[in-house]
Amino acid sequence: MSTPYRITVICLGNICRSPIGEAVLRDRIAAVGLADQISVDSAGTGDWHIGQGANVKSITTLTEHGYDLDHTARQITPSWFADIDLALVMDTNNYADVAALIELSGAQVELRMMRAFDPALSGITEPDPVLDVPDPYHGTMEDFTTVLRMIETAADGLVSELALRVP
Repeated sequence: MSTPYRITVICLGNICRSPIGEAVLRDRIAAVGLADQISVDSAGTGDWHIGQGANVKSITTLTEHGYDLDHTARQITPSWFADIDLALVMDTNNYADVAALIELSGAQVELRMMRAFDPALSGITEPDPVLDVPDPYHGTMEDFTTVLRMIETAADGLVSELALRVP
């Protein structure tokens, strides 16, 4: 069996947006029968939450909407990129940070913003703040639900494209 296409979803601390992205993408990928060909994980650019679980509001939001997540926060480093096909970031700051890490790694990795796959936002050149998934960390439950909906829409667009990329 060949190595799966590997996606890493990346935000700042790996406790809010990227775990939501990981859970949603895994769900959508499994639903179209590509779980054996595509692996999804997540990480953060910062180190403050390493070893912690996802934010309780992220877990609650995911659970209320039928998603499962077993998560421990991790920090992405240049060494990861040798094994990543697609680095999927949540905002323009993450984009800049991850672009620098990819450059340090010397690896050839596709770097994209999550919402660039939202069909309603197609044609916007990355990175662009219009494509940012806002950080809900200090927000309300409604903010987390808004983030979930943004990610779901983008994930649907991405999965449609992945079906064409993966044999």
